[in-house]
Amino acid sequence: MPSNRSDNKNNRMNMPRFNLNWVYVIIIIILAWLLYQGSGGNSAFQKEVNYSDFQQYVSLGYASKITINKGDGKVTMYVKKKYAGKIFGNAAQAGNNANVTADIPSVDNVDNYITQQRAAGHFNGQVTYEPGGSIFSSLLVNLLLPTLLIIAFWWFFIRQMNNSGGGGGGGIFSVGKSKARIYDKEDGVRVTFKDVAGQDEAKQEVQEIVKFLKSPKKYTDLGGKIPKGVLLVGPPGTGKTLLAKAVAGEANVPFFSISGSDFVEMFVGVGASRVRDLFRQAKEKAPCIVFIDEIDAVGRARGRNPSMGGNDERENTLNQLLTEMDGFVPNSGIIVLAATNRADILDKALLRAGRFDRQIHVELPGLPERKQIFLVHMKPLKMDNTVDVDLLARQTPGFSGADIANVCNEAALIAARRDRPAVGKQEFLDAIDRIIGGMEKKTKVMTAEEKRTIAIHEAGHATISWFLQYANPLVKVTIVPRGQSLGAAWYLPEERTITTREQMLDEICATLGGRAAEDLFTGHISSGALNDLERVNKSAFGMVAYLGMSDNLSNICYYDSQQEYSFNKPYSDRTAELIDKEVKDLIRRQYERAKQILEEHREGHAQLAQLLIDREVIFAEDVEKIFGKRPWVSRSDELIAENDRIQKELEAKEAAEAEKEKAEQDALKEKINHILLENGELPEDEKEALLKKDAAKAAKDGATQNEDDKTAEGDASASAGSDESSEAPSDKKDEPHE
Repeated sequence: MPSNRSDNKNNRMNMPRFNLNWVYVIIIIILAWLLYQGSGGNSAFQKEVNYSDFQQYVSLGYASKITINKGDGKVTMYVKKKYAGKIFGNAAQAGNNANVTADIPSVDNVDNYITQQRAAGHFNGQVTYEPGGSIFSSLLVNLLLPTLLIIAFWWFFIRQMNNSGGGGGGGIFSVGKSKARIYDKEDGVRVTFKDVAGQDEAKQEVQEIVKFLKSPKKYTDLGGKIPKGVLLVGPPGTGKTLLAKAVAGEANVPFFSISGSDFVEMFVGVGASRVRDLFRQAKEKAPCIVFIDEIDAVGRARGRNPSMGGNDERENTLNQLLTEMDGFVPNSGIIVLAATNRADILDKALLRAGRFDRQIHVELPGLPERKQIFLVHMKPLKMDNTVDVDLLARQTPGFSGADIANVCNEAALIAARRDRPAVGKQEFLDAIDRIIGGMEKKTKVMTAEEKRTIAIHEAGHATISWFLQYANPLVKVTIVPRGQSLGAAWYLPEERTITTREQMLDEICATLGGRAAEDLFTGHISSGALNDLERVNKSAFGMVAYLGMSDNLSNICYYDSQQEYSFNKPYSDRTAELIDKEVKDLIRRQYERAKQILEEHREGHAQLAQLLIDREVIFAEDVEKIFGKRPWVSRSDELIAENDRIQKELEAKEAAEAEKEKAEQDALKEKINHILLENGELPEDEKEALLKKDAAKAAKDGATQNEDDKTAEGDASASAGSDESSEAPSDKKDEPHE
């Protein structure tokens, strides 16, 4: 039966649908024809004249034919084309239907006049008589029929609008209906929790909701209640919507999906109406899950942007949402799942317990998590054996899940562009470079002096980072223009849980290495350090004003997350001057430090710069040949080693649990076989195997018992000997005393 329903559904989907646009075209054509007929077809060459003018035109020979309408008492004279200019003033554009109309005294009078003109030779055309319509037919054609056509056109228009709204009812008469899409078990949501990688903690909390819906008795027996709302918070691209899709794919309950902007409409009261309709549908299908994506579109804190004292439609929508989530009437069985990357601007009443009981932070993936995400997105790719997933995970710090998916797709496109049979390591590295820095501009022409300046600049970064303990390890250096940059040094950033003052100072010093090298080895400075100076100033200002890492402003923070859009500074002008002075001193000291390191390694820097000029791209191995191996171990290597150790422990634990479970199953099976053996229900082949197994086990137990007995006897004799030896010296000791 399910297959038949499926076939019928496919047949319905493949049937051609009638397009109502053709109905609109036909109605417009009919209306245009009626308008054309009502106006006589050519209003520029139609004219109402009196009966005397009509007689004059006929006597002058202007008439080609004449039509007499007996019912209306009118006569229509069609004008010959060559005389149209005499009446209308433009004979060239006049057609054969140019005519004049006049009221007649009587039909007999017109007949007599036309007979006279025929006799005189002034008219020799055809005369036709029309009986004239009744008042009812005239009213039907001129008024009722156009009105009916307009009503029919309007009806089709409204019906089309009602049908265009999808599941939410987007018609003009259902503008207050919810636009949420409903997913049931039969719908094709193919995403599961196996497709979500790198968010184990968030996935665990979301899975608990699905488990509660599948087996609520396990929780309710202990007095637990299901959370009313779960808010997913995190940067863009981290997988919040993907987690919601996994919930829709795993849960066996109806799943409503809607965007926060779907509540916003130009009509007053529509947002609140849609909220009410959404929860009304959810109550009918409870238990269910309601997912609101980008809830900050409707959940922004109230009162921050008052609309000139008027009524704020968004606030009304938010008030209705607050009431529906936890108001006077409870909504049992409805779980609200929402996602946002701006939790700081949401209303406090929305975030309180009872509405959103849980806030799940979906952060940017760390090193082990990025490796898992790479493995998920690499499944559909055809790759060779040069791909190193650990290296790619280290090369993409700060990348979200969406960024990593983009890297994998870009690598496949690059491999196809190069006609490679499979995607290799170089394609992935080029894809990362492409996403971070932009396309290479190998055709950009530079002078030898410009190329040398860029090489000295980039070699300065590489040299200083090589000799600073906390600077990021170097990967490669290039002077090939890419995007907006003329050159770049690529590093493996150290992903630290906390950052010390010394680590931040080393980063500032390494960033100033390019400008220091230009100043020291070329005698001038250039605009190429713009991005470096911007990063250095932001980092130094953060250390002084926010982190309290300066000498004169230690342990003081002037950052207030609640006043992000405030125009007032949280410190005085004198403090601002002191902050500026501290920032300048900090940058100056690191700049001098960078120049000192470059002076100490002047020759190595010169070799590195010349190698860059010759080859344009050099790698860490080339720098190591010049300066030697770095004496410090990368934190990324430590993290990878620690992660491998933890992974091995987990695998060993899982293997031990699997072995234990297998032993329990074997013992249970053996027990069942013994019961069947006693009842005589065990097959002969299994009976023989069981008896042999029991005999072998008994023999093994007997041998073990004999060994235990021998061991016990040996221990007893050894104990007796030790007792005798311990008694003999005591006798000898006592003899002299006797």
